[in-house]
Amino acid sequence: MQKEKFFSDGGGNRDLGCGGLVQEAALDPHLPIIDPHQHLFQRPDAPYMLGEMLADAQTGHNIRGTVFIECHTGYRSSGPRQLQPVGETAFINQIASDCASAGPHKPRIAAGIVAFADLRQGERVREVLAAHKQAAPERLRGIRQRGAWDESPEVTVQPPFPPPHLLIDPQFRRGFAQLLEFGLVFDAWVFHPQLDELLSLTDAFPEVPIVVDHAGGPIGVGSYRNRRTEVFSAWKSSITKLAERPNVYVKLGGLGMKVCGFDFANRDMPATSAEIAVAWRPYIETCIELFGTSRSMFESNFPVDRKACSYVVLWNAFKIMTRDCSAADKGDLFFATAERFYGLSGLIQNPMPLSAET
Repeated sequence: MQKEKFFSDGGGNRDLGCGGLVQEAALDPHLPIIDPHQHLFQRPDAPYMLGEMLADAQTGHNIRGTVFIECHTGYRSSGPRQLQPVGETAFINQIASDCASAGPHKPRIAAGIVAFADLRQGERVREVLAAHKQAAPERLRGIRQRGAWDESPEVTVQPPFPPPHLLIDPQFRRGFAQLLEFGLVFDAWVFHPQLDELLSLTDAFPEVPIVVDHAGGPIGVGSYRNRRTEVFSAWKSSITKLAERPNVYVKLGGLGMKVCGFDFANRDMPATSAEIAVAWRPYIETCIELFGTSRSMFESNFPVDRKACSYVVLWNAFKIMTRDCSAADKGDLFFATAERFYGLSGLIQNPMPLSAET
């Protein structure tokens, strides 16, 4: 693919509705989308389950299906501790089955499942991987063990908190080696100072498909606040090296989290898609130019990024940033790359040929 200008600076419709919230109509509403990164939370204070996900997925964009990413939902409350996360896989698999039975025109929520397993168990993690596979034989696609850690106390994530330097832990790597035999991919959530540790992991296991979550996790809070240019330079240097490894893919999104420092969640007026596009464009543009559209996929990271903007606004921002893309490149970024990486062909219907104009 030749390097070209991927981005334009337009904006969505701005209409101030009830409560002063920014309302936008979905841009390019027929473009098929796989959302390869969403969660379902059972938190009493902020539940986000199938009903909430379907409500977001059916607000104008053509969401054909999603991939569920582990988030400590529905764990078993008893039994061996290492097998308790299998409860999440079984729970989400049942939700996915219920959703699939609703009819061919509904989005396939959790068509793919990325589960949690503590790879620091080494070879013993095989029992856990086998149990996950048994719990969701048609939908299990990968494993995520969060590695996002930084020495700055202000750089935090939701618990459970990962240990420092997870990806270079020899015991972790012995567990990671088991993924290949089970045919599982790995979702890597790290912050930008850890990308070189991820590079070391990819070089040690070049046959394991790895996707970098959240555009490589650029930090914008704590000791990194007000150092956007410096952070971008360090991030770009590391992400460039990762892009040279053919087994590494990247998810474009997740920048609405507080740790990224864009502060959209702290504003009185929610962000428009045009504002999101301008703020995130340097990271998204760089990733696409480095990885190409065949190894890049847009993600919502909902409901986490819901604090920054609505689902409609988020996908509008992605569509604004790719307004000048060819139909084939849009097909990759919004649907086909996720379909290929997670092996979802046949599970999610794409009603539009990828070569069609969108």
